Amino acid sequence: MSEVSTRGTSAAKANETPLVKANRVPRELRAWRAFSAARHFADGVADPAFRALVQRIDGGPLHPCPPVTLYADGEATFARMGEVIASARDEVLVETYILRDDRLGEAVKAALIASAKRGVRVCVLADAVGSFTTRERYWEELEAGGVQVRQFHRFWHHPLDALRRDHRKLLVVDRSVAFTGGMNIAEEYGSSVRRHEDAWRDSFAELHGPVAHELAAVFAEGWDRAKGPPLPGLEYVSWADGVVLPPVAAPRRYSPRALSARVQWQLQRQFQMRMGRRRDRTRGRLVRRTDGRSSQMSCEESAVMVLDPRPGRGQREMLTVLAALVGGARKRLWITTPYFAPPSRGLWLLGAAAARGVDVRLLLPSERTDVPIVRHAAHGAYRALMARGVRIFEYTQATLHAKTLLVDDQVGLVGSSNLDFRSFWLNAECNVLIFDRDFAQALHDDFLEDVASSNEIDAATWNKRGLMHRLLDTGARAMRWAL
Repeated sequence: MSEVSTRGTSAAKANETPLVKANRVPRELRAWRAFSAARHFADGVADPAFRALVQRIDGGPLHPCPPVTLYADGEATFARMGEVIASARDEVLVETYILRDDRLGEAVKAALIASAKRGVRVCVLADAVGSFTTRERYWEELEAGGVQVRQFHRFWHHPLDALRRDHRKLLVVDRSVAFTGGMNIAEEYGSSVRRHEDAWRDSFAELHGPVAHELAAVFAEGWDRAKGPPLPGLEYVSWADGVVLPPVAAPRRYSPRALSARVQWQLQRQFQMRMGRRRDRTRGRLVRRTDGRSSQMSCEESAVMVLDPRPGRGQREMLTVLAALVGGARKRLWITTPYFAPPSRGLWLLGAAAARGVDVRLLLPSERTDVPIVRHAAHGAYRALMARGVRIFEYTQATLHAKTLLVDDQVGLVGSSNLDFRSFWLNAECNVLIFDRDFAQALHDDFLEDVASSNEIDAATWNKRGLMHRLLDTGARAMRWAL
């Protein structure tokens, strides 16, 4: 099997940009200041300064972005993913919160084993809690078929990290094509919303180009935490040791000049480990390496940035980028999320955007939600939001699970992050921020189609809801940090 090429953008978190400490950003780049800065850009998110701002906040590159395909139908999504897995030549990386051994899970298993039997390196990383109901036989059959399998944060391995989950959803094939979004691998996600009563409405994106290499490094970070073997040609942030460079092959014990080669190997290995520890102590987060084009890209070019927070790295950066997006909105700010329980400052930012004339809309779940207590936490914020001009819709056609954000006709975000405490502080997440008019138009069209299957909340009617409903809303909103 040939090794996957590492040409182009490295997804390494390397030190080519200023240092940023874990869970800290410079004072001028905190959420409130980023919101204020973006609010004063002449063209909002279309202003050249906005791209520079989010790069400075996150420390990551803007990759050139070939056309992105947005999927809103589970059957079409998994059919396309199956085609890409079948075409893999060197490597398939799968990371998901839920991998269920139902009909869809069995079909994915068959596709992965078929690729492994062709000599493709296939790695599967599933969260141990999200995939708790999956039978052990499923994992054994994957491994027997040549697939490398790891489960993230099993209780008996990481009892102190039981609340910290891997919520990312990723498929990366040959480090050239990648999928990410909110869909887990389970039958309800793979069902068509139009034909199944128990279907879930979700979104996924297919991306090509150098961003796929960075998403492979995002996978490698969780894979490292789950004690998976090193993946060749990738630099990534180890959960414990900082930067991890591509593995260096140890020389054979009895090869010519073995002693000299082994000494050189040991010195290089020690240097890598020392540099990783030193960088980790310095900031905890390693900034990604750019590909040399990001600084030269014009604002007319499509671009994509990866936002991949996890406990100890990237969380405040993610919140600050979201605040900047709200501040940069000029025409519309449309948000779809199944779990809406942001901090009070987040509600104020949304209300401030609506008060200055931005069309702010929230698409949230109806009574078909899978977590009613979080829905009540959202309800606890409805009155304040509507009073500031925010429009709220509840989706009725299926269980809403999509996580997307649209700003004007310029920028879209799709990924795994919800707007709640768990996503902000406890989960490893993966999102892509895409500067592309065509992608923004696709999000625009999907949002309007979903709104057509939703009920808008009317303030006058809402204020007449029953006492018990009000008490549950108030209690859940007060407990939002624990949900």
